[in-house]
Amino acid sequence: MSMPHPARIHGAQPALRWLIPSLFALGAHAALAQSAVTLYGVADDGIAYVNNSLGASRTYLRAGNLSTSKFGLLGTEDLGGGLKALFQLEAGFDMNTGANSTSGLLFNRQAFVGLKSDRAGQLTLGRQYTPYYLFLGPYTGSNWLTGATGAHPGDIDGLDSSFRINNSVSYVSPTIAGVTASAQYGVGGIAGSIERGQSLSAAVRYAAGPIGIAAGYLKMYNTELASGFDSASTASIPTSAVNAGYVSARSIQHFAVAGNYTIGDLVLGLNYSNVRYAPGGRSLFKDTAIFNTYSGLASYNFTPAFSLGAGYSYTLASKANGIRSAARYHQVSLKEAYNLSKRTTLYALQAYTHANGQTLGAKGAAQIIDAAALAGDSQNSTPSSTSNQVAVIVGMTVRF
Repeated sequence: MSMPHPARIHGAQPALRWLIPSLFALGAHAALAQSAVTLYGVADDGIAYVNNSLGASRTYLRAGNLSTSKFGLLGTEDLGGGLKALFQLEAGFDMNTGANSTSGLLFNRQAFVGLKSDRAGQLTLGRQYTPYYLFLGPYTGSNWLTGATGAHPGDIDGLDSSFRINNSVSYVSPTIAGVTASAQYGVGGIAGSIERGQSLSAAVRYAAGPIGIAAGYLKMYNTELASGFDSASTASIPTSAVNAGYVSARSIQHFAVAGNYTIGDLVLGLNYSNVRYAPGGRSLFKDTAIFNTYSGLASYNFTPAFSLGAGYSYTLASKANGIRSAARYHQVSLKEAYNLSKRTTLYALQAYTHANGQTLGAKGAAQIIDAAALAGDSQNSTPSSTSNQVAVIVGMTVRF
């Protein structure tokens, strides 16, 4: 097809000369209007005091308390007919050093791409949180009291944002009559075995009016290439004094139920979780280790700016692997928050944890030790040398 000679365009009527560039501008504007990329994040830092951190009191700056310090990019493109393409890239960082939260990982928190349909739901691929956490976490102390001091000791049940799954495919259904469901599969990718290194998760949630309740399941398989929970596995898990003796497990299974009931400015919540560390050929223990956690919480907005939250949790471990007195963890958590604006909040957090009984040390069944206290998941690597630990954090967070 031959193109019109430039002279013919320039010689066209004045209205046509105006219309041609206007159409190009209109088309470019429409293309831009159909897609959007948002930069977002949180900057959070505070002063922390711990009465016993590996045997001594400690005062230090701790980032990511009320909310994890992070930044990310969220993008969507409208493909028409109720279908959108989307992506999310999210990185955590330490406010006090500028370092990545996880060494060697740029987008350590999330990195995925996918499609979302108004009628069919959402399908995404990449490094993602589990349906177990995404559906249950908002109803637990990790949300209402913060993960730093409100998560159950060591985040043993993964209801804080500790677990992420690499190489995962996730699906979230549309919400029908208040019910939403989700499933995820982490592809192990180990030659000769589908099971090794894979992860499975599913959850369902009902939310309508003052009631919100969710149930979820998560099972993470080790690659069993070494005695620990290998980095080649799709799941990344935290290690603390609570689970250090069991991270060589062949698989780790979680099941939990959580719910909230809202009465005006008051939110009440209950949750239960069951965690099982199953041994394998390279494990440093021989009997399945079980942790059951029961907890309750309350949060009240005294004014639009000021809120207070409180919670209690009780975690009971099993007696297996030569342990005569099972480990028990009692934890009380408090949170006070004052919003200076919609984006800026001053906060104070407190937690007291008491531990008794026995557990396994890092050497597994060959090292039976007294259970150590640690507040939430803020002291995973620095538990108390006694059965009690108190943590107090005062800080500020700014969202953008």
